[in-house]
Amino acid sequence: MTTATLERPAQTPVIAPAPATDWEAAVKTKELVIVNWSGELDRVWPTLILSSTAAASGVGCKVFVTFWGLLPFVKDGVRITGENTMQRMLSFMQRPGIDHLKLSKMNFLGMGPWMMGTLSRKYNVASPRELLEAAQALGVEFIPCQMSMDMFGLTKDDLIDGMAEPAGAATAIELMTGADASLFI
Repeated sequence: MTTATLERPAQTPVIAPAPATDWEAAVKTKELVIVNWSGELDRVWPTLILSSTAAASGVGCKVFVTFWGLLPFVKDGVRITGENTMQRMLSFMQRPGIDHLKLSKMNFLGMGPWMMGTLSRKYNVASPRELLEAAQALGVEFIPCQMSMDMFGLTKDDLIDGMAEPAGAATAIELMTGADASLFI
C-alpha cells in the first residue's frame, strides 16, 4: 500500500453561524394570528382593537375571518347575498357589514349596540369602522375563509376592499403554527 491510499481526503471546515446579537433578536418581527369566527360586535371589536394595536406596536398581524366572522367584512351596501334561497335567508337574518353588528348578549332589538356606540363616543373609544380602517392602514392582513364564502354564497366582490385572497383551513393552521401567538375570538 502506498501512503496516498492511507491519507484522508481534505475536509472543508464547517463554520458555525455567529450567535444572534441582542439587536438582531430585537429586530425580528413578531407575528400574531387572530381567528375571528363571530360577527357579533363584542367579538369583532376586540379583534379589531388587538389587531390594530399589534400592528401599531410593530407586531405583524393576520386575521383569518371565518363563519359569521366573515359577515362584518362584507361591504355595507351589500344587503342580500347568496346564490340560493337559504343563503339569501341567512343574509337577511344576519345583515352583513361592519356598521350592522349585533351584540351577543343584550342586543334588545338594536338598543344594546346603540348604547355601546353612545358609550364609545362618550369615552373616545374608536368605532369598529375606525379600527378596521386603522388596522388596514397599519398593514393588518384580513384573510377570508374560502369555505365560509362558498357556504354563504359570497364572492370577493361582496367583500370590503383590501381583503387578502381567500384561503382554507390548512392555510389558517399553517399561519397559526408559524406565529408567535394565536388568538381565537
